[in-house]
Amino acid sequence: MIRIAAVGDIHLGTDSPGSFAPCLAGIGDLADVLLIAGDLTQHGSVAEAEVVAGELAGAEIPVIAVLGNHDHHGDQPDQVVKVLAQAGVRTLEGEGMVLRVGDTCLGVAGAKGFGGGFAGASGSDFGEPLMKAFVRHSKEVSAALRGALDALECDIRVALTHYSPVPDTLAGERPEIFPFLGSYHLAEAVDGGRAQLALHGHAHGGSEKGRTAGGVPVRNVARPVIGRAFALYEVSAHDTCSS
Repeated sequence: MIRIAAVGDIHLGTDSPGSFAPCLAGIGDLADVLLIAGDLTQHGSVAEAEVVAGELAGAEIPVIAVLGNHDHHGDQPDQVVKVLAQAGVRTLEGEGMVLRVGDTCLGVAGAKGFGGGFAGASGSDFGEPLMKAFVRHSKEVSAALRGALDALECDIRVALTHYSPVPDTLAGERPEIFPFLGSYHLAEAVDGGRAQLALHGHAHGGSEKGRTAGGVPVRNVARPVIGRAFALYEVSAHDTCSS
């Protein structure tokens, strides 16, 4: 059994030192790994990333993250990733990593994801170049997530994204903005890649629990949704998650 602590959308700014680290005190007694589903910063600046790194540096367990749209806003995501790495945070984008916890290997595949919408209300790569580029990017990042899941050699597979793979966890948001909150292509990657749990953030007004068409549990761990520093989930090698 793997114990996963997860949160997204912590949105730390330059005025946030000392605000999140205390929330992680004793986390090693509760979880084996901390997964962060994007939007670690407010505007994606290096200065903000340094604050995040300072808050996470003392975590008692491995920390794995993906970036969110806020982390890209400053147009320097590579620098943000480097700063986080200095604090031991591994940031994934179209790749995966494996952790051994006791006798069990946990594999985490991560990607920011992108929008595009869901079955019956999605964009298509047709028409103007900008529209085609938008949808093709969504397909490309989803394909990278699928490839990362397929490449994992582990007992348990978890998909970590910022954007949502299903509309279920967007319930509470205005339906008009669903296409900007996620994409069904991510769900196809989660199902095809045989994940046992999918975690995302981004939808602050959404709902916590959903499921892909293939039956994979999906959890929206945006901090405004879970209402606490992190949510806890347990996943075994033979079952899906419990929370």
